[in-house]
Amino acid sequence: MNPDVHRITVAGDRPYDVLIGPGVQSRLGLVLDGIARAAVVHSRSLAAAAGAAVETLQQAGIAAEAVVVPDGEAAKTAEVAAGAWEEFGRLGLTRSDAVVGVGGGAVTDLAGFLAATWTRGIRVVQVPTSLLAMVDAAVGGKTGINTAAGKNLVGAFHPPAAVLADTDALAGLPEAELRAGLAEVVKCGFIADGRILELLGTDPTGRRDTAELIARAVQVKADAVGEDLYDTGRREFLNYGHTLGHAIERVEDFGWRHGEAVAVGLVFAAELAAQAGRLSRADADRHRELISAMGLPTTYRGDWEQLQAVMRLDKKARGASLRFVVLDGLGAPTILTDPDQAWLDAAWAAVEEA
Repeated sequence: MNPDVHRITVAGDRPYDVLIGPGVQSRLGLVLDGIARAAVVHSRSLAAAAGAAVETLQQAGIAAEAVVVPDGEAAKTAEVAAGAWEEFGRLGLTRSDAVVGVGGGAVTDLAGFLAATWTRGIRVVQVPTSLLAMVDAAVGGKTGINTAAGKNLVGAFHPPAAVLADTDALAGLPEAELRAGLAEVVKCGFIADGRILELLGTDPTGRRDTAELIARAVQVKADAVGEDLYDTGRREFLNYGHTLGHAIERVEDFGWRHGEAVAVGLVFAAELAAQAGRLSRADADRHRELISAMGLPTTYRGDWEQLQAVMRLDKKARGASLRFVVLDGLGAPTILTDPDQAWLDAAWAAVEEA
């Protein structure tokens, strides 16, 4: 294998490989060798990348056709899913066929959900084209769509057959999208891998060490997912920063990028842990300083009462309890359930934009 390509295996009942490096999209035909048909789900803006995937599959003797969906979070609706299912029926996809998701996190979330639900489950191979999708959405087997009540509330756990994270796709990625993806990378540094924090501290743009950062973040996720597919134990720590982050996304009607919202959520969670006496002031400040250096937001202006109400509807909530992933120190995540309102209010004050 090309020495520039990282291979990370996600363990579990259905283990699979994540390949990270230049040109790995070309292996699509190999990972789906033996199937008859594939539906390549992609957003309108990625027609060229999807066309390349269709061509790769056809050269491997697989009858492949593109299924076009809207860009961004607009793809993750019941209406879009229903339309895609109709396309699958037209294509004659059977349980022995496959779905290929080509795109960012929204498309890989949708493609995985479509695969999980079509004939009660067919194979899916994810070909993420954004940094965010490479380190987060495409890996781990969580799939889903949004509803009026919140993000990803309808979905399924459906591990992919493989993930092909082709770093060539990042060459033309806008800086804002790259920064948004780095929020998920730095999250992995805070909860598990201090080397990530060192690399980003030296180069906050992430450009110098992109492949290593992706591989390290994927390894953190693989370690958690291999032990806990269903989000009942260690995997929940991957939600660090996401409770407030998802609430911001919902309140903003997904006008904020996921990584930008998570960045604010990370600062909030660090402040909450500091208020609870779990995290040192220096480590809480390190969150804000590093995230700011990376060009990500650390403050947000919003309705605190509304955000709290949305957080209580988050899929990570348990009954009436409000749960946050917090740190007992860098690399030491834990769960804080129903924190004191005074701690919540103080943490909010620390991120509230004046």
